[in-house]
Amino acid sequence: MLNIVLVAGSSRRDSQSAKVARFLQQRLIDLDLASASSVSVIDLGEQPLPLWPSDDQGPWDAYQRQLLAADALVVIAPEWNGMAAPAIKNFFLYASKFELAHKPALLVGVSSGIGGAYPISELRASGYKNCRLGYLPEHLIVRQVEAVLNTGQAANEDDLRIRKRIDYALDILGKYGVALKPVRESIDLNIAAFANGM
Repeated sequence: MLNIVLVAGSSRRDSQSAKVARFLQQRLIDLDLASASSVSVIDLGEQPLPLWPSDDQGPWDAYQRQLLAADALVVIAPEWNGMAAPAIKNFFLYASKFELAHKPALLVGVSSGIGGAYPISELRASGYKNCRLGYLPEHLIVRQVEAVLNTGQAANEDDLRIRKRIDYALDILGKYGVALKPVRESIDLNIAAFANGM
């Protein structure tokens, strides 16, 4: 079984991003891509990281242990005013190549309206540079998030469509997770001349 970490990137408690993370967590279990003990959620709204840099690392040590053990990630980024929320951007200031390098990650944009694409674009441009996280070419955008991915059956066609797309994307993440394990193990991350990305 793969060890998968989902990062709910909202700084709000009981956020829609956290709801999406829990839904995806259960789908990973239902699809036999992970077990209940091998899939976990980092909820930046429930246990926020202090604004980087800080002498107080907050819950980072616990998050770091989760990330080190991960074979793959799901990064859930809510859109606030056309941008990725500050909590998820702050998360990537903490994360280094030692936790994330050459691990596959599925990006998930979240919007209460019809948006959600901007966080995907923003994180693809800058949310990988030094940590070397490998975003899949596939991503998800959960629009009208309050109306979809709630408990029970799909509420409407849009809800059904995103649920099917989720299963498709998670299956791809699982295949990348398996395929990249030996690649990651063969790469030397300790070459000082190339400590940071270009």
